Amino acid sequence: MRGQRGFTLLEVLVALAILGLGAVALIQLSAQGLRLLKQSDAHQAAVLLADRLARETSPLAEGVETGSAGDFAWERRVAPVGTPDALHPVGGPAPRLLALTVTVRWSRASVTLATLRAAPGT
Repeated sequence: MRGQRGFTLLEVLVALAILGLGAVALIQLSAQGLRLLKQSDAHQAAVLLADRLARETSPLAEGVETGSAGDFAWERRVAPVGTPDALHPVGGPAPRLLALTVTVRWSRASVTLATLRAAPGT
């Protein structure tokens, strides 16, 4: 039997075990990639919703609004921001600056968009 060449049963079993571990690792990586793709899609949709809600806001409306869109729950806050007297024009109306914050929540994640908006002076 010394003249025969080939693999022993033990070598074949070790090779199959290594191949099996590699296949399981590739399947897990693929599943993780799909989960990340789904999270990325939800995050992008939430950012687009927050941007749309911020653009739709009337610059005169102050307060808090809430709502939902599909799997997303949102909250929009508009609050006045004080401006220093040095920024007030002489003889003109005082400027109004509003802080606009839109928060979109889904599953266990959220996105917040914050900006300032100028409103007609009083």
